[in-house]
Amino acid sequence: MTETATTPPRRGRRAIPLLVAALALGGGAYAWRESRVQAAQPATVTAAKAPPVSVHAVAVERRDVPVVLNGLGTVQASQTVNIHARVDGTLQSVNFTEGQNVKAGDVLARLDPRLAQASLDQARAAKAKDEAQLKGAEADLTRYSQLVQKDYASRQSVDQQQATVDGLKASIVADEAAIETAQTNLDYTTVVAPVDGRMGMRQLDAGNIVHSSDSTPIAVLATLKPISVVFSLPEKDLDAVQQAAARGQVAAVATRDDGTVLGTGTLSVIDNQIDAATATLKLKAVFPNEDERLWPGAFVHVNLPVGTVKDALTVPVAAVQRGPDGLFAWVLGDGDTATVKPIETGRVADGISVVTSGLADGDRVIIDGQYRLRPNARVAVIGSKGTPAEHLAESESGKVTR
Repeated sequence: MTETATTPPRRGRRAIPLLVAALALGGGAYAWRESRVQAAQPATVTAAKAPPVSVHAVAVERRDVPVVLNGLGTVQASQTVNIHARVDGTLQSVNFTEGQNVKAGDVLARLDPRLAQASLDQARAAKAKDEAQLKGAEADLTRYSQLVQKDYASRQSVDQQQATVDGLKASIVADEAAIETAQTNLDYTTVVAPVDGRMGMRQLDAGNIVHSSDSTPIAVLATLKPISVVFSLPEKDLDAVQQAAARGQVAAVATRDDGTVLGTGTLSVIDNQIDAATATLKLKAVFPNEDERLWPGAFVHVNLPVGTVKDALTVPVAAVQRGPDGLFAWVLGDGDTATVKPIETGRVADGISVVTSGLADGDRVIIDGQYRLRPNARVAVIGSKGTPAEHLAESESGKVTR
């Protein structure tokens, strides 16, 4: 009896572990069932539980978009002249200041003219001598001609005298050529500017012996007004450029990397061949450059407007996203949710991209905050901007909260 009172029944001791196991199994089954229910819920329900993402959006817009081709080019002087001495001699003086603007005909340098002047005097003296001999020969020819008519002289003597006269006349012609050569050499001792332009740095000082065959010029003269820019475009743009040129004069705008306009000119030359190595076409534009903002050797961008896409569907460039499958845009759907739409684009101008497919009139695209979006995520539109420039200005002023 004592044992029965102090020791629990054997059946009761076995029931306790079974009860604990049952409770554990029941809790696990409940947790598994809840996880299955959550996994079975659609993405829209999951997204609906997340807080809305703040974004900026704009409506797609139809507009006329200018087609502007952009190429990188190098500024070149319209004329570049190496100023050399054209005769040998001593550089007597340099008559320009480095960086000076000069006109055609201005004296740039002078060489010692004494040797050239002596050659000129010698040629003139030779001509005077031959002219004097010619007078005497012509007088003798006249006398021989009269004597032969009276049979006092032979015909041979007349012919010989005629040959002497003709030889002296030829000598005078040679003397005149020698005088012209000597005069030209004397003129070349004064070095003048052949064109208008700006002088570069002086390479030779007065007192140096110069030769016409020297490789080092006295200085370099460059014409900066007007000035040229040689630039390249992909060969696929050739048709557009030719069509624009056929309609009339094509404008060209030169800018820096930051977009600062340096000058406006016109397209002057389309090269006659395409570079097979780079598949590019060279072109040249001419700019008046009255303010001399374009400088030879500088790299500039050249914008070439060649047409207009009429009534195009456009979005800001900020709305165009790139993914592994191509371009896409985030579009506001029903219930202020964000959906992804694949798109195709065309020309880009002034921060505006032409959309050729994927969007329609009335769509609103997200231009800011896309990196926080998921498909079908709820969004809160906190502002709509007409252009990317307005959106950027507001962001910089602190009015936009990211």
